[in-house]
Amino acid sequence: MLKKIGFIFVFTFFTLFLFSQSFTTLEDFQCTSVTVGKKASKDGSVMTSHSDDSHRSRTDISVEPAKTHPAGSMQTLYKRTTAKPEKNKMPRYENVEVGKIPQVKETYQFLNSAYPCLNEVQLAIGESTFSGRPELRSDNGLIDCPCLCMLLMQRCSTAREAIRTAGELLKEYGWIDAGECLTIADKNEVWHLEIVGPGKGKKGAVWAAQRVPDDHISVNANASRILEIDTKNKDYFMFSDNVFSVAEENNWYDKSQGAFRFAYAYAPESRAMLACRRREWRVFDLLAPSLRLDPNSENYPFSVKPDSLVTLDDMVRVFKDYYEGTEFDMRKNITVTDRDGKTVISPFANPFMKVDELKLHKVNGGWHGLGERAIAVHFTVYATIIQCRDFLPDEVGGVCWFALDNVASSIYIPIYGSVTDLPDTYKTCGRITGFSKDAAWWAFNRLGTITAKRWGDMHKVVDEVWNPLQTSYFQQQKKIEKKALSLLKNEGKSAAINYLTRYTNDCGIEVVEKAWLTGDLIWPTFDGRW
Repeated sequence: MLKKIGFIFVFTFFTLFLFSQSFTTLEDFQCTSVTVGKKASKDGSVMTSHSDDSHRSRTDISVEPAKTHPAGSMQTLYKRTTAKPEKNKMPRYENVEVGKIPQVKETYQFLNSAYPCLNEVQLAIGESTFSGRPELRSDNGLIDCPCLCMLLMQRCSTAREAIRTAGELLKEYGWIDAGECLTIADKNEVWHLEIVGPGKGKKGAVWAAQRVPDDHISVNANASRILEIDTKNKDYFMFSDNVFSVAEENNWYDKSQGAFRFAYAYAPESRAMLACRRREWRVFDLLAPSLRLDPNSENYPFSVKPDSLVTLDDMVRVFKDYYEGTEFDMRKNITVTDRDGKTVISPFANPFMKVDELKLHKVNGGWHGLGERAIAVHFTVYATIIQCRDFLPDEVGGVCWFALDNVASSIYIPIYGSVTDLPDTYKTCGRITGFSKDAAWWAFNRLGTITAKRWGDMHKVVDEVWNPLQTSYFQQQKKIEKKALSLLKNEGKSAAINYLTRYTNDCGIEVVEKAWLTGDLIWPTFDGRW
């Protein structure tokens, strides 16, 4: 009885507390994407990834089934806009219909997250906004970033096809979003596609795409990264037919001044932002430390060869990173004296402090003002690490490792691209429900928020829960996939897909239950204790 009363108290308290924490003043362009070529990964996977670091994105994910459309069908397009503030409602986006375009005859099944991310034939997309010159933004069109991701998931099977299709769609129907980088992977290769608008009142887009070499890794962290475009190297570069002319017309590029550089022509402010550049450095520092890159450089190589082949564990480590152990750890100046008389980082110091807290402690940091920003942040809505594998059939080869909320206090579950359904709690948007046990996101948001209040102590307990379970998911991947391959061969496609669907759902249900239970545990355990 006492246990039940305690849970009700904690649940009620955090309903009020977390709801108040939802109203933050964060920019909407905060994401990180890391890409890995097939010869740079331990198991031969091509990987892309995405941390959706937004305080307005929807928190749900569902399966959009493959469909056959009658002749003459139209696809309705929606623009994501900021919803009007409502009393007792969370900040969120809403979709407004902007028009229709002809639908293709057949569309692929895909995972429908805020930015649709993986389809049944192993096309995968990550995303990171870099804004671009404001005068490039146009409202003369129909396609924004989430909409483009959806269209590519529906229609394309390879990265190159997706880039060509994006170019055709944007030229005809127009880009109505800020500068965006889509990190597009298939079973064989991964590309970075950077897109900006054509200019106020104009229809179309300006874009360039660069391929990551098979034995390299790359990153986008809210800054344009494509520099020189080798127009003769069709195997590594693709670009719009206006990529040079728009820059020349606007005096953003002068041939007499040297080589054309896409980033400096169309998004020069992004290269100046420390919060972007430092994350670029950190990804390379974690995966290729032997390069000893300067953390204060303005530019880094578009891609680098990692010191060792990249594993899923490595990718998780990158997305959990908050500069711990480096001079850029924002907690380092917030110290206390422990019982042994040693000066240590305060257990109440956390790497997710807001700007006013950083100023209070005289810490140089914060996303606003171009200061520090770690890869892991408290306002992540969800994160993906996606594997595409040419040595496995599509039913098994494409898998999205999916985590909710702050990755530093969360866990990734495997969602195969072929699954037909997900747990109800994953299909429920926490921004619509408000604090509720019906939405999986709230279990992780609650846990992450509690943990951050006494990070030095509480995150160790959370790690004790998640780390062994994450390791078990990774270690049993081969066993699960071996069983699925056997079913595929001996009993057919449906049997294999049903097996993977059950497994994905079991993992989702398991981690949500553990997230709620761990949140119940750590708050009363550490309350009032040194």
